[in-house]
Amino acid sequence: MIRRFRAFPARRLAGDAKGATLPEFAIVLPTFLLLLFGIFDVGQGIYIQSVLQGAIQDGGRDAGLESGSSQMSAIDRYVREQMDPVAISNPIYTFKRENYSSFSDVGRPEDFTDTNKNDQYDGGECFVDENGNGTWDADVGKSGLGGANDVVLYTVTLTYDRLFPLWKLINGDQRATTSASTVLRNQPFGPQATRVQKQICG
Repeated sequence: MIRRFRAFPARRLAGDAKGATLPEFAIVLPTFLLLLFGIFDVGQGIYIQSVLQGAIQDGGRDAGLESGSSQMSAIDRYVREQMDPVAISNPIYTFKRENYSSFSDVGRPEDFTDTNKNDQYDGGECFVDENGNGTWDADVGKSGLGGANDVVLYTVTLTYDRLFPLWKLINGDQRATTSASTVLRNQPFGPQATRVQKQICG
């Protein structure tokens, strides 16, 4: 007995939506994952930045006491202890302290004689050495915690691995870097030291 098969009507095939969800999902999924991982990645970065800023604020206040010069290692360790549970993947820390006479000195370059009028320091021009290192600097700060009544810029830079794989999707770098700073004046536990300024030419 020969069975005859009826032709499948093209109109029925065109109107059949079974299985259409799968290719649609395959198209939407990469965009959804990119958005989701992006939200998580940005959220992690904001949270780490916030915790780091709070940690160095606390550490900076402790450093401003008379005992601060002997507690710098303990203060840096405190910052690490606050950050390690947050930046859990391969954190690397860099700590930097610079001290100034006043808040207005922070980030200020040393004065110089602009001989060729190009608005930048060139070798051989006279300058006022304010931090005592014998060279012109774009920042007058001295390295270290300073003394009584000095203003201290405390900066912590943190490098860590991102937890969420957004960096893979956008061909980025797994390592992320963030930094935070605080500027606080040391307690007036003694008279502020006078900074010797010296003009150097050539």
